[in-house]
Amino acid sequence: MVVYITHLLYHRLLSSFIDFLRRMFPKPHCYDLILHSKIGMNMQTKHKKKKARKHDSELKCRRWKGELEEIRKEQNSIREGQSKVGEKLEAMEIECEALHEESKLMIERSALTHIRFAVMLNILTVRKNGDYAKAAHFTQLLRYIEIKETGDECYLSSVQCGGGDYDSLVSRLCLHKTGVTSVLS
Repeated sequence: MVVYITHLLYHRLLSSFIDFLRRMFPKPHCYDLILHSKIGMNMQTKHKKKKARKHDSELKCRRWKGELEEIRKEQNSIREGQSKVGEKLEAMEIECEALHEESKLMIERSALTHIRFAVMLNILTVRKNGDYAKAAHFTQLLRYIEIKETGDECYLSSVQCGGGDYDSLVSRLCLHKTGVTSVLS
């Protein structure tokens, strides 16, 4: 009978269950017997399990928050690294463009130097053969190439080119570096 009443009260009035037992059974030993019966143990274990679940969920939340914070820090460091790599790539591209322009300028200067040496060689061979008209023509061409290289346009306009089309000749010389003597002859 007592077990049945406690069972009904356990399922309907959880908060007043222990007060009911104390009023029903004023002696401590009777209260202890009923409290430690199967229904009483279930109530205690449910409370312990609920408390343990709450504690576990709090621990999980703390662990997840810590993991999220670590992930956030890693993502920030990755972003910083990516921005640094991007800046380095931009600097490398600028440096590459500058080197490309510099190498292009060096190639042009090398070609003009090669042409000048070829014209000087032609001047010497023509003078050796005694053809001073061609030597004067090659000398004028050499002056024109040097003026073109230095960029002195004022002097270039005052020089008499002798009616020759030196721009086309210089461009043909640049195209035919190997056959310079045949182009000039």
